[in-house]
Amino acid sequence: MRLFGRKDDQPHEPADRIPAFWAWWEETRPKLDALVAAGDTAGLAEALAPAVSRLDPDLVHEIAPGREAAHALVVTAAGDAELRPLAHRWAKAAPPSDLLWEFRPTREASPLASELTVEIAGREFALEQLTLGLRVPRGSARIDVAAYHPIFGDLDDEARMDATLLALDRLLGEDDVARWVGEITAATFPPIDAVASAHLRAVVDDIASGFDEEQWALLEGVTAGGASLVAAARYPLRPVDYPLYDQHVEITLPYSDRDENGLPQGDSLEALREFEERLTARLAEPYTEALLAAHLSAEGRRVVHVYADPAGRGALVAREVADGWADAGVEVSADPGWVSVAPFLS
Repeated sequence: MRLFGRKDDQPHEPADRIPAFWAWWEETRPKLDALVAAGDTAGLAEALAPAVSRLDPDLVHEIAPGREAAHALVVTAAGDAELRPLAHRWAKAAPPSDLLWEFRPTREASPLASELTVEIAGREFALEQLTLGLRVPRGSARIDVAAYHPIFGDLDDEARMDATLLALDRLLGEDDVARWVGEITAATFPPIDAVASAHLRAVVDDIASGFDEEQWALLEGVTAGGASLVAAARYPLRPVDYPLYDQHVEITLPYSDRDENGLPQGDSLEALREFEERLTARLAEPYTEALLAAHLSAEGRRVVHVYADPAGRGALVAREVADGWADAGVEVSADPGWVSVAPFLS
């Protein structure tokens, strides 16, 4: 799994590449401002592309209207969970906004989305003509979307999906697409009970209102070897909510008081609850920048998954709390895509 590229194929780590970008920006800013003043969008894109590519070739950039400034430079992972921390660290290191420029790591919703018309594969794609079939599967915190537009029958699969993703980003904003949208289909025929795309925001807000407070899901299952397991995970659990938490801290706690299925009971169960309380309290301390994401118990071991910002104290705090547990193990690794808790993502 690639974090920011291996040293043998990416000569500069993000610690080097992000400051290098902003040094380039400062040096090139007069030229960029002149291109903006001249309305030379092609020249501006040509100037920016190599600098963004040096951050990572898979990052995407665009110029959008600013909230406070005239323009926003958006450098985004475009839904790539492994690149999201890099985009957010790029924005965090940006210079202060001014009257001309501000900087964002994600595409934001447009208040005039329904009035937008863009070109897709040589065809005009007007969002006001986009209709959506919306379905919320039972027990899900996501909305499945089937999108239809009159030009979709004339486009290939890739162009239809590109248009659909672009529209969803404009309607909801990139982060809310990652949070609340599940399966996406670009349809060549109108979905049953389709609604105008302008209604999507209200439907998402209704779903999101059910998750205003912290929730946990309790799960049961079996290990690969057939042993019983129990688990608990934050619900919904989504890396988009913690874009800088790309450091995985895995704590392994062996326990001796267990039932015939290998699950904790009695003194061990009480001790594990107390450990979780201590760990949660410590992770909430200032400058720790970490959270307990999930834990599972099976075969005499509890595995606790913590995600942290490497610039914070999360790994240190986890080690300090684990020191009080006999034979505890702590492993720290990079995991920007939260692959280690993939079964718990929702």
